[in-house]
Amino acid sequence: MAQTNSQSKPSFAPQLSVSATYMRGGTSKGTFFKLSDLPERCQVAGESRDQFLLRVIGSPDPYGKQIDGLGNGSSSTSKTVILSVSDKSDHDVNYLFGQVNIAKPMIDWAGNCGNLTAAVGACAINMGLVDADKITNSLEDNADSGICEVRIWQENIGKTIIAHVPVYQDEQGKVQVQETGDFELDGVTFPAAEVKIEFIDPVDSSSDMFPTNNLIDDFDVSGCGLNTDSVKATFISAGIPTIFMKAEDLGFTGTELQGDINSDGELLAKLEKIRATGGVAMGLFKDVSEAQASQHIPKIAWVAPAQSYNASSGKAVEAADIDLVVRAMSMGQLHHAMMGTAAVAIAAAATTQGTLVNEAAGGSELSEVRFGHPSGTLLVGGKTEQVAGRWQAKKVSMSRSARRIMVGEVFVPADAF
Repeated sequence: MAQTNSQSKPSFAPQLSVSATYMRGGTSKGTFFKLSDLPERCQVAGESRDQFLLRVIGSPDPYGKQIDGLGNGSSSTSKTVILSVSDKSDHDVNYLFGQVNIAKPMIDWAGNCGNLTAAVGACAINMGLVDADKITNSLEDNADSGICEVRIWQENIGKTIIAHVPVYQDEQGKVQVQETGDFELDGVTFPAAEVKIEFIDPVDSSSDMFPTNNLIDDFDVSGCGLNTDSVKATFISAGIPTIFMKAEDLGFTGTELQGDINSDGELLAKLEKIRATGGVAMGLFKDVSEAQASQHIPKIAWVAPAQSYNASSGKAVEAADIDLVVRAMSMGQLHHAMMGTAAVAIAAAATTQGTLVNEAAGGSELSEVRFGHPSGTLLVGGKTEQVAGRWQAKKVSMSRSARRIMVGEVFVPADAF
């Protein structure tokens, strides 16, 4: 009778555990890693890193739910972040963002997540990536609280972001990040501590904020399924490349909620064709077919003058309380609120007279705007100017909030990457 070899290797792969932090930043959630905590082969760009992160989030998932990972089946929660001590002078932390596709085995590393940016400073402090003396010196004189200015190098886009993170001294004398508070952010159910974010020089000094050199273009949309072959558009590269159009030219009002858009497959396909065509017009793609491999950029958005509507929570948004309404698509779906990077684009466009966004806001000279989105409103500020004939955004600012939800270990099958 054959003997069983008790020493034979198991036919299954064990699970590996990796330290991770699960955080909300703005109206998004993501899984945060310290670079040095990742498996060695995942500490550099490549297939191993991507396969590891895909498995963490639970992608690709043909069911669209990401049940077997930390994603929640939406573009706002299918996100990963890798942090490390910055090697850039005058910066505290390097921040690398990956937008994980839900249904495809793909991670888009081309852009930033403005919402999760709000969590980067706090997470970096909690991970020990920010100099301890700097944190301690953030306390105001003769006070047990203060603001720690965390200078972030955003690796995806090569830009500086400053997070003003509230801190306090606990009963043991240790300086901690303040996460709870009374700041309310539409799109987030519970209040938290306010984190002010500044995007410094979000446009390359060597390039134009408007890639076509025009504030408004006649955008050729023939073959995209609209009732016309041309619409007005503002193409902008600030925060994230974005195509702004008038809501009425798309057959919209500007007060749409997710249910009005995301359940209509034919409409989503039409918007994707417009996005791909706009990517070619902006010089991001040579052909519309390339858009399939770049779901994160460009974004497509539509604007309209201020009007009253009910937000997704049922909360009334009054026209008198806002300057304009904006809706934006993210990863093929109408965003439930507003992407942080798109809010940067809105701020830059709204504070530049002559754009469609500025016209929707009344057409005057502006330094800040409050816009309505599906979940409520958001106030953003910006400063733009022409330098050597090129439009530049010198700074864009907004307030968000962030909170740790879980700190621990995430488990991934060893043969997944």
